[in-house]
Amino acid sequence: MPATKPRRPRAATTTARRPRPAVETLADLFRALGGVSAERVRLDPPLGTATAADVVRLLHAADKRVCELVDGTLVEKAMSFEASYIALLLGRLVGNYVEANGDFGIVAGADGGVRFAKGLVRFPDVSFVRLDRLPGGVVPRGPLLEVVPDLAVEALSPKNTRAEIARKLGEYFAAGVRLAWVIDPASRTVRVFTAPDAVTELTAADTLTGGDVLPGFAVPVAKLFAKLPPPKKRGKKKPK
Repeated sequence: MPATKPRRPRAATTTARRPRPAVETLADLFRALGGVSAERVRLDPPLGTATAADVVRLLHAADKRVCELVDGTLVEKAMSFEASYIALLLGRLVGNYVEANGDFGIVAGADGGVRFAKGLVRFPDVSFVRLDRLPGGVVPRGPLLEVVPDLAVEALSPKNTRAEIARKLGEYFAAGVRLAWVIDPASRTVRVFTAPDAVTELTAADTLTGGDVLPGFAVPVAKLFAKLPPPKKRGKKKPK
């Protein structure tokens, strides 16, 4: 019998599927960012290409913008006068306590940006860092703090979302934050976090303390809200 020629292997008829990206649509992006409103997401530079340098550039621009860097996207920080007032009040109280007890750290406000990880820049409303954790024990000169704070505070504004704050808390503790306070003017509460899933909610009848981060610090929660107007009462729905 004549020798048979070896058969050539057939070309593959299918190709390996590429893994689907986590973000395929703008809806996916907004969900990933914590459900923030579209008006807070900047398109210049293009989505996914922004860097910390863009954050600094906008801070120094004529129309100063405080934008956080998340997944290569610039997200404008949600602000309100009420939240700014409470954050500054709390920052002053913490700063006074720190100075009166050995001046053992520094306190920064809402325009003090922190690089929590590569490609991640956030602007806590108040941040505290122990002096012995700063290079040379002095305030850094760079545009962004490169040391993760011991304490990070978020004072909620109307445009903040629950998912956005939850994402921030996860990022903070993953980077090394030891304590976080979330202040809600609307509900007159302060939530104290020692981990993303370890929280104690304080009301106006309670006292906010500094735990292991600010030993001995204490302020009545009611003091933070004392000068705010009475909370709006929700009207009852009329029966149909």
